[in-house]
Amino acid sequence: MQSEVTIGTRRVGPGHPVFIVAEIGINHNGDLGIAKKLIDVAAAAGVDAVKFQKRDPDVCVPEDQKQVMRKTPWGVMSYLDYRRHLEFDMDQYAEIDRYCREKPVMWFASCWDLPSLEFMDQFDPVCHKAASAILTDDDLIKAMDQRGKPIILSTGMSTWEEIEHAVSLIRHSPLIITHNTSTYPCPPQELNLGMITTLKNHFDCPIGYSGHEVGLQTTYAAVALGVNLVERHVTLDRHMWGSDHMASVESTGLFRLVRDIRIVEAALGDGIKRIYESEMASMLRLRRKRDYAAAN
Repeated sequence: MQSEVTIGTRRVGPGHPVFIVAEIGINHNGDLGIAKKLIDVAAAAGVDAVKFQKRDPDVCVPEDQKQVMRKTPWGVMSYLDYRRHLEFDMDQYAEIDRYCREKPVMWFASCWDLPSLEFMDQFDPVCHKAASAILTDDDLIKAMDQRGKPIILSTGMSTWEEIEHAVSLIRHSPLIITHNTSTYPCPPQELNLGMITTLKNHFDCPIGYSGHEVGLQTTYAAVALGVNLVERHVTLDRHMWGSDHMASVESTGLFRLVRDIRIVEAALGDGIKRIYESEMASMLRLRRKRDYAAAN
């Protein structure tokens, strides 16, 4: 494993600014216009990348769920048709690719099945995301690894043994491991941020945090604990219809998140004690002079 990973034009790891990902995921609700607005927000806020989710519903939706009827803003439809409604096709992703390059902001996707991974190959993504849900899918993780690009591996709803096994499959690609809890939204008492230190101590690779909580305080705490990557879901409105919106941050929250992460990492410093020039006037005015001769 490598302690430093390069994603696109950015180095990720100790000594480098936190790599910030705005997860659009499926918060576009299948609407390219909404996706573009979310890209606009993310780029203006100063994130490093935006992330989508890509699935082949025919592969990912369990057979016993495919024909279950569901009420949606687009009418009553089967769960399979609903999942299809959320997916962008080749032309739409080509437009997303063009739009992100224009901003510019990097983009990639978490692929939930092999056909989706092969679909994304067409866009030469800067990295691959292995979502928590596919951490136990050995074939898909091996397929990502064969591409040799950085892999961001999320560890929600996984045992320690499952994490170690998934990591052992990644032999050809630079790796970033992200801590998260797969609850949307996640209560603070289940965030278990101490796992960040555990992962840092055990794996020689950059460690990230993918937050699904309400609020920003605990994400700042993750930065203070030394994560190298932060991912938060973004939405235009937390009250929009959809499963992830309530665990997302709106535009004003994303602007604060990026701004304050940069402030926190600047405040952390390098751990070397020094007297700053700005302290000199106070030192000369307030501190008593030590009589070194008498002290010795």
